[in-house]
Amino acid sequence: MSTQPTVGIDDTGTSDHPSRSDGFVRGVSEVIGGPLGDHAVAVDRPVGRERWFWTAARIILALTCLTLALHWLQKSPCQDGAWQNNTQYTRLCYTDVLALYYAEGLNEGKTPYQDHPVEYPVLTGFMMGALGLPVHALGVDNPQLNQGQWFYNVNALTLGALAVATVAVILALRRRRPWDAALFALAPSLFLTATVNWDFLAIGLAALGLAAWARRRPALAGVLLGLAGAAKMWPLFLLGPVLVLALRAGRLRAALTALATAGAALVAVNLPVAVPYRENWTRFFELNTTRPIDWGTLWYVGRYLDGKVNTDVPGEQGPFQWLNANIPTLNYVSYAFFGLACLGVAGLVWVAPRRPRLAQLCFLVVAAFLIFSKVWSQQFVLWLLPLAVLARPRWGAFLAWQLAEVCYFVAFYGELLGTATSRPVFPEGVFVLASTLRIGTVVLLCVLVIKDILRPERDAVRQTYDDDPDGGVLDGAPDAPWYLRRRGRSAAVVAEPTLAGA
Repeated sequence: MSTQPTVGIDDTGTSDHPSRSDGFVRGVSEVIGGPLGDHAVAVDRPVGRERWFWTAARIILALTCLTLALHWLQKSPCQDGAWQNNTQYTRLCYTDVLALYYAEGLNEGKTPYQDHPVEYPVLTGFMMGALGLPVHALGVDNPQLNQGQWFYNVNALTLGALAVATVAVILALRRRRPWDAALFALAPSLFLTATVNWDFLAIGLAALGLAAWARRRPALAGVLLGLAGAAKMWPLFLLGPVLVLALRAGRLRAALTALATAGAALVAVNLPVAVPYRENWTRFFELNTTRPIDWGTLWYVGRYLDGKVNTDVPGEQGPFQWLNANIPTLNYVSYAFFGLACLGVAGLVWVAPRRPRLAQLCFLVVAAFLIFSKVWSQQFVLWLLPLAVLARPRWGAFLAWQLAEVCYFVAFYGELLGTATSRPVFPEGVFVLASTLRIGTVVLLCVLVIKDILRPERDAVRQTYDDDPDGGVLDGAPDAPWYLRRRGRSAAVVAEPTLAGA
């Protein structure tokens, strides 16, 4: 008889230990005596009637807090706002949070959207106002108060709490694989970019939305993903994988419920701003449609190569240079490539021997958006971080990606400093190489995730769980009869997966 989890997050069965299951970790563990032995007592295993205080989950949460504290220290040279002699670039500590406190008029008590247009979606603007206006009011009564520093620190605490909530979601979704969350907790990109912008507002809400879906609460999942989309647009893309997977499983009702509640939440948050302050509300959309090719993108690399090829022909433009001068066409081309990538991901759901896991498709869709986008800011790496952990918790390729992100981070600040001083820090080719490495490692991760989809026996998560611990109503569900007929397979020979360890 088949058994299914009642809440969508399975905490039964045997825990995974990376020193045994992950080739990279196993190799590194030889330095300290080799993989965990069969009779060793793990920190997350009961001893007698008690447990160790330092369980795997508590260690991961502590490591996340440590990384965030170190990040705060790394940003400390910029917190006073006295950015003299390009300190924000030489100390690698620039943050939009502090810069935009002044640029968005919060230091003057301006209410976002009502008194000043904001370059971000509504929920991010709400957060800026909710934290910035009280700081301004406090500063009016205390002129000696450094408002910018207080604003940054209040935001750092809030964003840090959302980062901890994100890792807590990863731990909840991977109760049998708690050490997967160490990839997130120890990620160099978390250390470098956690509070560069307000991205963790969207990331935290999106993670909670995925957790709600895993717990078979599609209406709540939709609301949370809709709110996340009201902070940054990308979480709305996660609804696409939910829909195509539900179509293959014949569970469209749950998916359509999530889509409907996401749309309702998105409209409910935007409407009170879009109607009375339409011009200020549309600032975000205007900026995104009029921006040219930005630093570090695929299009930026192409434009650089165009310049190298056409240096000997006066007035000659390569295709990427032409696109940079024709922004509407650039937008359409970027959207077209992303759309084709999404169709490719949907095609994977059709041809995969087993229904892919939700996190795998979510990672591929968001990665495709970044690869083909004309803007790829330094902190956008955080969008992929929890999805990469859930999609493919393998240390080797993950660390290669993170190393490429560190190289890009350093090269990017060199580019910023060179622009500010009109004296190049690195040759332009160094920055282009770092950008190419970043794009290349993300593409590599996509290839590896696709290989796991096409050969599910390679999937690390499915070596611990029978199906999809993030799938909610999809977890353990058989494929829909219409899909089996189209694939020429009989429902009788498709066995429903049972829980590992049941």
